[in-house]
Amino acid sequence: MRKTNDKTLKEAIEQMLNVYKIKRRFDETGVVNFWPELVGKSVANRTKEIFVRDKKLFLRIESSVIKHELALMHTQIIQKINEEAKSVLVEEIIFL
Repeated sequence: MRKTNDKTLKEAIEQMLNVYKIKRRFDETGVVNFWPELVGKSVANRTKEIFVRDKKLFLRIESSVIKHELALMHTQIIQKINEEAKSVLVEEIIFL
C-alpha cells in the first residue's frame, strides 16, 4: 500500500535529476544510446562520433552516402529525438 507522499522510483529519479540540474545532460547521453534504435544498426555502426551540445547534435559519419541521407532526413531525426526525450533536446544537426 502506498502512502500519499510516496513516489515511484521513476518519479524519484526524475526529481533528483531536476534538483541537481543534470536532467538535460542525462537526456543528451540518452540520445547516444538511442541512436542505433533511431537510425538502425548499419548506420549506427558507421557513426564514428555522436554527442549533443547546446541543442545541436554533432555527428561524424564515415560514409558520405549515409551522411547525405541523414542530412535529407534531419527534420525527422530531430523530431524523433525530441519526442523520445519529451523536450526540445536537439534543434540542429551538425556533421563533423
